[in-house]
Amino acid sequence: MGGRGSSVKIAIWAALGVFVVYPLGRLLSSVIMGDGGPSLEPFVSALSQRGTWEALFNSMSLATAVAASGTALGFLFAFGSSRMALPGAVKKAMTAITVLPLVSPPFTTAIALTLTLGPGGTVPKLLSLPDMDIYGFIGTWLAELLTYFPLAYLTLRGVMEGSSTDLEEGAMDLGATRWQAFSTVTLPLSIPGLGNSFLVLFGLSLADFASPMVMGGHRFPVLTTEAYLRITGMYDLRGGATLALILMAPALLVYLLQRRWTRDRSFVTVTGRDRGSRAFQLGPVGRWSVLLPIGAIAAFVLYLYGIIFAGSFVEAWGLDHSLTLENYRYAFTSGMRSIGDTLLLASISTVIGTLLALAVAFSVVNGRSPWMEFTSLLNSVLPGTVVGIAYVSAFNSGPLVLTGTMTVMVALCVFRYGAPAVRLMMASMAQIDGSIEEAAMDLGASRGRAFRDVVIPLILPSILGGARAIFAVSMTAVSALIFLVSVRWNLLTVRILECITELMFSQAAALSVVLIVLVFAFSALLDRLAQKLSH
Repeated sequence: MGGRGSSVKIAIWAALGVFVVYPLGRLLSSVIMGDGGPSLEPFVSALSQRGTWEALFNSMSLATAVAASGTALGFLFAFGSSRMALPGAVKKAMTAITVLPLVSPPFTTAIALTLTLGPGGTVPKLLSLPDMDIYGFIGTWLAELLTYFPLAYLTLRGVMEGSSTDLEEGAMDLGATRWQAFSTVTLPLSIPGLGNSFLVLFGLSLADFASPMVMGGHRFPVLTTEAYLRITGMYDLRGGATLALILMAPALLVYLLQRRWTRDRSFVTVTGRDRGSRAFQLGPVGRWSVLLPIGAIAAFVLYLYGIIFAGSFVEAWGLDHSLTLENYRYAFTSGMRSIGDTLLLASISTVIGTLLALAVAFSVVNGRSPWMEFTSLLNSVLPGTVVGIAYVSAFNSGPLVLTGTMTVMVALCVFRYGAPAVRLMMASMAQIDGSIEEAAMDLGASRGRAFRDVVIPLILPSILGGARAIFAVSMTAVSALIFLVSVRWNLLTVRILECITELMFSQAAALSVVLIVLVFAFSALLDRLAQKLSH
């Protein structure tokens, strides 16, 4: 398979060159190349403006607040799930509720907060309070916190479930109190996971476009929204690209710090005599100190999604709560084209993205290609605004004009949202002993047949998991794709955002419910397929 393997590698590098390296190169050249040659004047001009520094400060302070509070909340949920004796049904319900924001449009939480706490919201009305002003930093922080803390929870739960409680029990056997065992054993052992979670949430908040757009607006500008408004409102592509490149610097720094942190911070607590993770016995005060906030947050998340569902059945939220199906009629008439375009985009992207991720993972694991790994993941670690503007710069003119086509949107989804699939498949392939493939080849199978008949069945769960991730993100993404929509192709997330900006909250809620149902339906379909294939 040597010749065929080389051809696959060449094809992968060609695709990465066209859809990853070339757009970023064009983005950089569109900023620094002026009539008189290379110049840093756009950066000097941007950084001399007070608005740029305000947006940068807002972006960094918001990311810090979201990362710190999201990691703390995720740790609380992870501790309750992995260290407390809770019924299995309660743990499953906790996970299902908290994961809801991860499979929803990125501004669903912002819509729910507006319907709940904004003007005419349910909470001010129930408590007979004046209208609350949640727009600005507070609203944006709360929307991002509820959207991203589930990632911290899932990350830290895996860390805590994978470590033994022997050291904690040993500390208490030596006379330590429960609090001393927690503060001197449990918490220090969680530092690698906590640091990784902080960096992940910091990067996600820094790159977020939807929540600041809905909850921040002109009152709380951040670099992602300022770059978008510079291009769409002022038709200043160079100015927007300059802000995007300024944002790219801290985003790449966070990614490199995360890589170094996860590589250098590792505490080994699992040995051959490990007895697994068991319940951490807390007193009544400690137990309720953990369970009450967990229950309150889970109930609030469930309430927010209940509000979206309820809001989709009323005439006009906050004004006329008469029950109606008109919002769904609107979704399946005026919004039907957006639904069809989004399903088509996500379906094509899922098929191509999964196949490409499989090829990249195989080439990286078997060919030891760290540069291919880095390049394939590059678009995913950059803010969506940066990638979207890069694609506009690259494919709006020049040798390859793709603006306004489905092709450019599929390419963006494949090369930006295929990263989780690449990581999943690489991790699975790395766990397969090479002797298994070699045994098949010793029996007469070619390298390609050994890969098809041996490796693929072993990593099938990762393949399906990667496909699920690509489909879900392609359906719900907005920050990068919003720059590529056109008269010919529109997306459901963009349509929802348009409804929000036009204060059509009930229609936005109906479209959000449709989108969530479609994502869950595809996920259920993949689960069914996985069950059939496993038999």
